[in-house]
Amino acid sequence: MELAAFDLPTFLRGATQEVFDTMLSMELSEQASQDLCDTNRIVGSVSLAGKISGTINIHVTDPFAHQITANMLGMELDEIDSDEEVHDVIGELSNMIGGDLKSRLCDAGFTCELSIPSITSGKDFCIESRGWAVNERVYFQYQEHIALIEAFIKNGG
Repeated sequence: MELAAFDLPTFLRGATQEVFDTMLSMELSEQASQDLCDTNRIVGSVSLAGKISGTINIHVTDPFAHQITANMLGMELDEIDSDEEVHDVIGELSNMIGGDLKSRLCDAGFTCELSIPSITSGKDFCIESRGWAVNERVYFQYQEHIALIEAFIKNGG
């Protein structure tokens, strides 16, 4: 299979919706693109390396990150004590979505490994990725919250 024939949009949407539904009891709806660069947010990232290289980024606003953390840990919002809890949960969320995508890539013959998650947080920053063979950005909404899930892949070295 050629990398361009890999159905990244379908797999990315499916992985994201399944993880949010199964692990967080949150039903997402797809949303039109929005500029999140000037919003206080948290980005969980994992990378792929092997027959393909890639990056999966999960952008969520700070309030959404707290809601996700509360849902995953079975807590109330006011019970979240630290940014460390939130960062751990967003890292795990990116790991689960990235792991699903990795599995589908491996099944299609693009064997690869998944990195440990990294976290970027703050405001007034944008993450730009260039030079990828295949990329996809999908925006989702849960109640008033917005999430951007993006994946970039190319043939590995």
